Amino acid sequence: MKRLTLHADCVVVLDNTALNRIVTDNLHIASPTVEQMNGLVSTVMAATTATLRYPNYMNNDLLSLLASLIPTPRCHFVCTGYTPTTLDTSNIQSNVRKTSVHDVMRRLLMPKNMMVSTSMKSGCYISLLNLIQGDVDPAQVHRSLERMRERNLHFIPWGPASIQVVLSKKSPYVDTRHRVSGLVMANHTSIHTLFARTLKQFDMLFQRGVYLDQYRKYGPTKDNLDEFTDSREVVESLVAEYKSCESSDYIRNF
Repeated sequence: MKRLTLHADCVVVLDNTALNRIVTDNLHIASPTVEQMNGLVSTVMAATTATLRYPNYMNNDLLSLLASLIPTPRCHFVCTGYTPTTLDTSNIQSNVRKTSVHDVMRRLLMPKNMMVSTSMKSGCYISLLNLIQGDVDPAQVHRSLERMRERNLHFIPWGPASIQVVLSKKSPYVDTRHRVSGLVMANHTSIHTLFARTLKQFDMLFQRGVYLDQYRKYGPTKDNLDEFTDSREVVESLVAEYKSCESSDYIRNF
């Protein structure tokens, strides 16, 4: 976490608990396998880079995507959601074929499709980007976007409340079951609850000295455990950074 916070430009957060929930609830698979959950991960990562592989007149490199998603360098942890969720073993093939642009954009904002175990009812969006793949009419996207704006999503008070939409082609080499699919990439302040939960779990283990024997014997931590305390401070400051993003004077104190 320390290195992801200090040295990464963007981090896509995927939570095993959320992945398991999506496969169980959306695909009605009682006992998801690692292969099935990894299938969701690969689908998300492939969709993230779709505009690089099938470029259009804009958003054809990572820099153009990251510039809109990450207005401040410290808050670069992004939540994702994908719809429709399908696997070879799923039983929703007939429904997926009828998916429309409006259905996809509406479902992207549903908490059950988010791949992180945080509640977005609290906090606010720093940025929001929808990547729509497939046979898409731009007029339908515009109408769907207008409906989304009517939902009064909570955005940061110090920046523009904009929902960005990027259109991309589908791979001609992959036969998909659905006409339209969508990926949402959201920079949301509620992600700090996941980090706070991780800090709490770390404190419980560290105070009891659990799993520390090997660190005391080998490597740079054998003389002291300062790396652990330093890393904790970095994550704690990250939590505070996301909380401060929700205030209107954030830029003034930046």
